[in-house]
Amino acid sequence: MVESINTKVDLVENATSFLGLTDYGKIMIGDKGFEFFNDRDAKKFIQIPWEEVDYVLTSVMFKGKWIPRFAIQTKKNGTFTFSAKDAKKVLRGIRVYVDPNKIVKSLSFFEVLKRSVKNIFSKKDKQ
Repeated sequence: MVESINTKVDLVENATSFLGLTDYGKIMIGDKGFEFFNDRDAKKFIQIPWEEVDYVLTSVMFKGKWIPRFAIQTKKNGTFTFSAKDAKKVLRGIRVYVDPNKIVKSLSFFEVLKRSVKNIFSKKDKQ
């Protein structure tokens, strides 16, 4: 059995982890960190202490009405992407422990497309 890093749990929510193949489980937000536990396999878990969180990236649709997924970017171990049944509730729970300025909105599809087209034409100007 996996030992939790939290001593006090604030929120438990059904979620999906997109690390490799999709894993279904539960997100646990507590006083020491963010945790994801797989429902089927106890060996598949993710534990991120709050000191390790660099940014929380959110994908926002329909002017904030729907948040399909969010990602936690760590200082050493990369980015972990999750989807939750109620993502707003999870992000509000994260906001208690992470500086709200470090919770940022990711770029939309059209913003990424616009940047790539802009970069293509700027590279031609430099040559």
